[in-house]
Amino acid sequence: MSSTLTKAEKPSIKIEHTQCFIDGKWEAAASGKTFATYNPATEEVIAEVAEGDAADIDRAAKAARRAFDSGPWSKMDARDRGRLLYRLADAIEDRADELAALETLDNGKPISESRQGDLPLVIDCLRYYAGFADKIQGSTIPIRGNFLCYTRREPVGVAGQIIPWNFPMLMTAWKWGPALAAGCTIVMKPAEQTPLTCLRMAAIAQEVGFPDGVINVVPGFGPTAGAATVKHPLIDKIAFTGEHITARIITRDSAESLKRLTFELGGKSPNVVMADADLDAAAQGAYIGLYLNQGQCCCAGSRLFVESSIREPFMEKLSALAAARKVGDPFDSQTEQGPQIDQNQFDKVMKYIDQGQSEGANLLVGGKRVGECGYFIEPTIFDNVSDQMSIAKDEIFGPVLSVLTFDDKEELIRRANDTFYGLAAAIWTRDLSTAHEFAARVRAGTVWINCYDAFDAAAPFGGFKLSGHGRELGEEGLRAYTENKTVTVKL
Repeated sequence: MSSTLTKAEKPSIKIEHTQCFIDGKWEAAASGKTFATYNPATEEVIAEVAEGDAADIDRAAKAARRAFDSGPWSKMDARDRGRLLYRLADAIEDRADELAALETLDNGKPISESRQGDLPLVIDCLRYYAGFADKIQGSTIPIRGNFLCYTRREPVGVAGQIIPWNFPMLMTAWKWGPALAAGCTIVMKPAEQTPLTCLRMAAIAQEVGFPDGVINVVPGFGPTAGAATVKHPLIDKIAFTGEHITARIITRDSAESLKRLTFELGGKSPNVVMADADLDAAAQGAYIGLYLNQGQCCCAGSRLFVESSIREPFMEKLSALAAARKVGDPFDSQTEQGPQIDQNQFDKVMKYIDQGQSEGANLLVGGKRVGECGYFIEPTIFDNVSDQMSIAKDEIFGPVLSVLTFDDKEELIRRANDTFYGLAAAIWTRDLSTAHEFAARVRAGTVWINCYDAFDAAAPFGGFKLSGHGRELGEEGLRAYTENKTVTVKL
């Protein structure tokens, strides 16, 4: 594999926003505390960021409540809300190079992915929901008697939003787009590992005209700022993307207020290659489906099921792709894989690589650290994996692929569904009957056929089982931010 760690020339990146953004103002945390955000490629401190906690969440929630109940946002026409979202998308597009560089600095993903992958999806998501703002409609209902009965879809209120570190800008857009289109106001806690682009997007939103208090961003940690967001009585809804363990805590902590909850959680997604598949396309799909974003994708195709009769030729193709993957400086335009997000994630991935070997899986490719500085790990493939091995059951969230073989379709369906997760799945085959049967029977929120990681703002995304509940994106994504009100009039 190519694993050069030569340093590319980095663009000049100005760190302008490191404080809490509350009610249109940049303020230090009430406690005065800060925390460091690190460059995972160099392990160097980028900046000190305000460490928000319950006091800051309280100020943000009150500001969001005022903006929702009595501020200009509450009186704004839906079409004008949409126009502001269009302006935000345009402004982000104008600053795309700057934002991509900031994302790569703080997250470590290759600059090519930040600029050509994430940012176009961010812009598209905001524009999609901008167009939906004036199309959130109720209906008339022919009830018995001399009545007019109709429904109104109204914003749920103040939305608390907690996002992860793997796609900081994109997760911000996925949360902001439907909430703002619906007319909600926002209190967002970005991941402590990657707060910088979310804060920069808040500044851009203010520049394009979003009223004070509509968008509030409080960086901090889960047990303090996150927990305070969940428990705050002025916050009506929580949207969380992250681990199912945290979702359980949120469910418990929100029980007293009965907040509306939506969760997009983890996965251990089956990616299936049938014997009749286009093996070159399937190998490329399996490669991208696992290694995109350093394997730090909730829907990563980390369980690769290969029909036994094609195992050898298929694994030759896939192993060659993984071995040739360029790991290195994320600011190098030729780099395909950057570092893991931090020391904790690096250690977790390396622990699973050790477990895979100790449990008897065959390490085909990779398995080692790259370099001595930064959290770089070789693209790794384990073969001869059994369903009960840790690397086949647990979400690793790193560049580690488990390859399993199968011999018949019934066996495949049973094993594909033998997981607590149900976020995504994929199948590669020329047989449409097989493909659609698989799509119907696998327990997953998204099923890809002869593709992987095909996302669009119009297509709902979310999971079954421990992969969450509710959906993001599409018209379904709006429902989580609205209440359905019935109005009945005596005629």
